[in-house]
Amino acid sequence: MDKVHEVERVSFRGTTMLLRVDGKDYEVDVSRQSQRLASATLEERKNFLVSPSGYGIHWPDLDEDLSVDGLIGIKHDSPVGENAADKSLKNSINAPA
Repeated sequence: MDKVHEVERVSFRGTTMLLRVDGKDYEVDVSRQSQRLASATLEERKNFLVSPSGYGIHWPDLDEDLSVDGLIGIKHDSPVGENAADKSLKNSINAPA
């Protein structure tokens, strides 16, 4: 499985989540991302797991999952949903006559 992100740090200062992702620092207002996380104790916030791919962060005590992309405000192109028939049709449309 390809790694989407390298999540190097997740910490909290008040209602701000401090992230270091792919070598860049981000500050995220958790109250704008998750009411569960915003109302959680520091101990609950500190108990998290980063997915092996770096796609998301899970807080088991809160039953909360947030995508790293959503937290840092980026999108990735995804080939998901494009099946062989779609590719074949696209290739036939773009093929020279």
